[in-house]
Amino acid sequence: MSTDSSTDTSPASILLIDDHPLLRKGVKQLIDLEDSMDVIGEASNAHEGVARAQELDPDLILLDLNMPEINGIETLKMLREAEVSSRIVVFTVSDNEEDVVAALKAGADGYLLKDMEPEELVQNLEQAALGKMVISDRLTALLAQALQSGRTDKSADTDSLTPREKQIIKLIAGGLPNKLIARKLNITEGTVKVHVKHLLKKLRLRSRVEVAVWAVQEGLS
Repeated sequence: MSTDSSTDTSPASILLIDDHPLLRKGVKQLIDLEDSMDVIGEASNAHEGVARAQELDPDLILLDLNMPEINGIETLKMLREAEVSSRIVVFTVSDNEEDVVAALKAGADGYLLKDMEPEELVQNLEQAALGKMVISDRLTALLAQALQSGRTDKSADTDSLTPREKQIIKLIAGGLPNKLIARKLNITEGTVKVHVKHLLKKLRLRSRVEVAVWAVQEGLS
């Protein structure tokens, strides 16, 4: 992040991208009750969301899946193509298997359903802000199976991974965000982001969630 802090006491910054003002207001009010998180911006559509993400560089983006004109999956792709490094969690009413897999393969770092209890949402957002995977339990096995089958025709270029990249993969699998990875390895957060970008390309993966699942499958976690 652009702010250099020597402690981890600052609240996680969150951007809400959802076309329903009432829902954004409700989620913001819920988050405002927590000292650990702070909503720093809102957007009602894809283009506004990408612009705000680039402007604010939030720790976490909560993204609606079903938006008019440009849906959440396409918005996800736009955010990743714009090299937005924030963790992105899809927040939706859809528990459709195809939607879940499409979202994660497009670069999402989590998938939460809107019918969850407020307390459960807060807990999941806190975990997501720390870099943890937040996916409904009933969808985890589906994700692992989809990733495994998706790699049958494209082998990951594991031999080209550098020792540093392998270190970072283990730390991602352990749930550490870039800021803490940088501190643990005594390098800058910007350097971590570059390493993550390179290792995603080498492994033919699209998100930190896929890296974590891959690491578990390969016994690297």
